Amino acid sequence: MDTRQAARAEVLVDAPPEEAFQIFTDEIGVWWRRDTPYWNDRERGMSVRIEPGVGGRFVEVYDLDTGEGFEVGRVTIWEPGHRLRLTWTQVGWPPGVATDIEIIFEEVASGTLVRLEQTGFERVGAAAEEFRQGYSAGWAEVLGWFAARVARPNK
Repeated sequence: MDTRQAARAEVLVDAPPEEAFQIFTDEIGVWWRRDTPYWNDRERGMSVRIEPGVGGRFVEVYDLDTGEGFEVGRVTIWEPGHRLRLTWTQVGWPPGVATDIEIIFEEVASGTLVRLEQTGFERVGAAAEEFRQGYSAGWAEVLGWFAARVARPNK
């Protein structure tokens, strides 16, 4: 992770890194909450998913049968149990503009420290700092949902 202006959040979860990574990626459609501000289209958004492997899509799913929806980004690094990196865009940003998100899964004595850093806001334009601040607060909340899922995996 670099030291540029970034949105950052972290959470400690009671699971080994491999399990934390698996829940983060495979179950994101379970723990990412609907009816929150963190959707490009709250009316149509039904779920989210991350397709595994480099090149996989991060999709805000609008049709549960086909799995199609808005492509938020693409996986650029896929290291299960260690690191996930993907691009990220949102509706309203200039065409072709994306930021970068890196999530590190670090084993610690009490489980896994999950650290998220989003960079590249300067590409968005004049509102870059406003977006960075908003995403910092938003990612803290989203990682809280993830931590709750890790704590209660069968719900």
